[in-house]
Amino acid sequence: MKFTAIAAAATLLAAPAFADGHATGDAAEGENVFKKCKSCHMIVDGDNEIQKGGKTGPNLYGILGRVPGSVEGFKYGKDIMKFTENGLMDDGWDEATFVAYVADPRAWLREALGDDKAKSKMTFKLKDEEDAKNLWAYLVSVGPAPES
Repeated sequence: MKFTAIAAAATLLAAPAFADGHATGDAAEGENVFKKCKSCHMIVDGDNEIQKGGKTGPNLYGILGRVPGSVEGFKYGKDIMKFTENGLMDDGWDEATFVAYVADPRAWLREALGDDKAKSKMTFKLKDEEDAKNLWAYLVSVGPAPES
């Protein structure tokens, strides 16, 4: 991975706590937080619409462990696609990475890629860490069970 030392350390320190998909937030509160996200994102499992939402952002169903930029049929920005193209973050999204990303997607991408010109199509920032953890807990709770 091309994370800076700080990002890599934070991810490595957080990995054991979240490796099995456990979330530290409150899923019920996270469902309320999702209201801020639904103008751009939906949560849909095949024909099962868990949360109706926009299509500006990718479907958030099954985000746990999903590699950034890998929802089939969604047109991502070129910088987030570097994660799939270069095998970065092969273990996919976890709570610590998600919380850091949603706080400031552009800053996260720039740091993670080591590119001060990287851009994110996602401009919304969810700066409240508790809200982000609650949102993660909700997304994990409505997604598929983590693989053992």
